[in-house]
Amino acid sequence: MSQIVVIVLITAVVVAAITWVISGEIRKRNYDAKIGSAEQKSREIIDEALKVAETKKREALLEAKEESLKTKNELEKETKERRAELQRYERRVLSKEENLDKKSEILERREQSINSREESLKKRTAEVEEIQQKQREELERISGLTSEQAKEYLLKIVEEDVKHDTAKMVRDLETQAKEEADKKAKDIVVTAIQRCAADHVAESTVSVVQLPNDEMKGRIIGREGRNIRTLETMTGVELIIDDTPEAVVLSSFDPVRREVARIALERLIVDGRIHPARIEEMVEKARREVETKMVQDGEDALIQAGVHGIHPELIKLLGKMRYRTSYGQNALMHSIEVAQIAGLLAAEVGCDVRLAKRAGLLHDIGKSIDHEQEGTHVELGVALCRKYKESATVINAVESHHGDVEPQSLIAVLVAAADTISAARPGARREQVETYTTRLKKLEDIANSYKGVDKSFAIQAGREIRIMVVPEQVSDDDMVLLARDISKRIQEELQYPGQIKVNVIRESRVTEYAK
Repeated sequence: MSQIVVIVLITAVVVAAITWVISGEIRKRNYDAKIGSAEQKSREIIDEALKVAETKKREALLEAKEESLKTKNELEKETKERRAELQRYERRVLSKEENLDKKSEILERREQSINSREESLKKRTAEVEEIQQKQREELERISGLTSEQAKEYLLKIVEEDVKHDTAKMVRDLETQAKEEADKKAKDIVVTAIQRCAADHVAESTVSVVQLPNDEMKGRIIGREGRNIRTLETMTGVELIIDDTPEAVVLSSFDPVRREVARIALERLIVDGRIHPARIEEMVEKARREVETKMVQDGEDALIQAGVHGIHPELIKLLGKMRYRTSYGQNALMHSIEVAQIAGLLAAEVGCDVRLAKRAGLLHDIGKSIDHEQEGTHVELGVALCRKYKESATVINAVESHHGDVEPQSLIAVLVAAADTISAARPGARREQVETYTTRLKKLEDIANSYKGVDKSFAIQAGREIRIMVVPEQVSDDDMVLLARDISKRIQEELQYPGQIKVNVIRESRVTEYAK
């Protein structure tokens, strides 16, 4: 049985081998047939590709030839056009050259003519100068004066005539202008002043604190001076405790700090508990109270002046001016008064009353910070108005109310006039004795510095200066010009409330004695 199985297996193996050989031969034949077919197709494809490439090549050559012919034609056309244009330019250049040659010939002829005329003029000029010299010598012989002496004499006569005419014209114009303007100006100003009711004496900042007794001075000073040091450090104010009975003097350039110190010290005196912690508490309360009071005073000022729509910071600064004085006049009351007068003047001349009041109220706003920042109150006021977007008219009114710049609107002129009215009215301001005497001396020094002035006297509390001149050195016409020059110099060099009258006096005296 096993042999049969072996035989069967061998038979199967042989059959499988024969089958594999036969199938391999068949596959080889199929592969050869397929390869032959693929080669045939590839040859056909190559032939077809060669034909297509040849066709494309011919087409490309034709297109290149056509493009070359087209480019050649265009170049020939452009060359012809350029040649034609060059020929036109050449003709124009030739024409211009011919014209230049002609003009050059004309100029040469003219130059020759001018040269001949110049020679003729030189000869005539020499002859004229010779004749003039002879005439000058004859005139000098007849008059007995040299040419320089005659020239000086004529100039002196002309100068005197011109000076006389100028002085007469100035006097006539001033007289006419004053006659026409004084009446109208007085009516307007008087009406405005009458309608503006204001106190003649403004408030002044209190800098002295009254004590219940002299023992309180020791308590304010404290042990080893700790209380007074704390108070001075917290407020920035110097406390002067001297021999004055029952009083303490507060000294500071900042009026707001002085007011805070005054309130805090008065409350400490009433409370009786004076030590560093209590001082700090009272100073802080006083500072808050003063800030609240400044805002309230600013709002009250707006109501009194009839102005609204001002930035809150400007309102606070207006209230701060309650503690600022100028020549003893309260700055806030002065600003309110200027606003009211400016509004009345604006109503009289037909200007915007609200804008005039606004400009008048803000004209001295720079005084609220002039103790804290560098610059004049005018410069600081202009900067504040620009910062808080005030109108150009208000800014110009602030900038020009002391004559630093020219006013650009009638409202600016009215504000300056209202400022002068408010400051110059009786009782509005007071000056320190030193400032007053210095201003009087400066007035007299300015007047005495001019040639021909004999003596000068500042009178009427510095509101007028009388100048005595030497009659032989100053004529009547010179007096007019001298008064004008002195008044202009006073305006430029001095600061003063109101106005100063310059009065020039010339008199001739003849004295004889009977023996």
